[in-house]
Amino acid sequence: MSAPDAPAAHVFGLDVHYEDTDMGGIVYHANYLRFIERARSAWVRTLGIDQNALREAGTVFVVRHVECDFLATARFEDALCVDTRVLDRSGARLRLEQVVRRGDQPLFTARVTVVAMGLSGRPTRLPAEIRALPR
Repeated sequence: MSAPDAPAAHVFGLDVHYEDTDMGGIVYHANYLRFIERARSAWVRTLGIDQNALREAGTVFVVRHVECDFLATARFEDALCVDTRVLDRSGARLRLEQVVRRGDQPLFTARVTVVAMGLSGRPTRLPAEIRALPR
């Protein structure tokens, strides 16, 4: 979880649907990656970045690395939140911490490295809105 003096996290709410679960009614493990992807997209929108326009201008975000821990199970019809917080960034790279929780209980944690890439497949600078975020 984040340190007390860390910048505030972006919070994204979601409900667990039947399609997110396995036969036991428990969220299928790979769907946590979908949840955190949705939360990252929502966070980028709150920064005023239109990812379609960014792609048309020649830049896309690529997940380079994910390290995750499954801490507890989520179930059908649970109300969840995904907290997204910037850990650090460089010119082309952004490291995030994402926590999926039910109430105050963390269920899944991930550290995600995202790289800005040009359409040629080479790294490019992060958008100014991300570069301006506090470290």
